[in-house]
Amino acid sequence: MFNLNQLNQDIATLPQAAQQLIIDFVAFLKHRYPPILQNPILPIDLDKEPFVGMWSDRPEMQDSAAWVRQIRQQHWCK
Repeated sequence: MFNLNQLNQDIATLPQAAQQLIIDFVAFLKHRYPPILQNPILPIDLDKEPFVGMWSDRPEMQDSAAWVRQIRQQHWCK
């Protein structure tokens, strides 16, 4: 089992050059394995975003599937 106190004692008994190697290795590991975020980014509540519904009053959006079909046909089926 991992014992932090024992590890600290073991490191303290090493020569200064060996302790510096440990410090360098820990710095390398911290760079290679960044810390896990403690406060993960929460999902956005899209219903409250101002852009939602901005085209709801446009006539071509009454049947959005038909609009997408038309746009695809215009641009892809030339």
